[in-house]
Amino acid sequence: MFVWVKRGLHALNAVIALAAVILLVCAVTAGSAQGTATADPGGGNWAALLGAAIAVASSAIGAGIAVAYTGAAALAAMSERPELFGRAIVIVGLAEGIAIYGLVIGIILIGRA
Repeated sequence: MFVWVKRGLHALNAVIALAAVILLVCAVTAGSAQGTATADPGGGNWAALLGAAIAVASSAIGAGIAVAYTGAAALAAMSERPELFGRAIVIVGLAEGIAIYGLVIGIILIGRA
């Protein structure tokens, strides 16, 4: 049963990643066509905002999962050898960097909106 849940989560992750890529492409290509006088000034940038939301949300979820695993492993390692504190904190910090990458992409997309 656990295998089916895991496969379902992998499929959901793939669908969300594909949707984010499609919205990113829509947001990037829509920016060049809005220079015309007939462009709607209020509602034409929904794809960029939705893409930014997906980028930030999915990267925060991924960073949370990564920090959960690396933090648990770091605490287990430090309980046996306390001198590993510096290395463990660096690895947990690298896992948190995933959220920062998503935030940067979100800021770039909001700047295009």
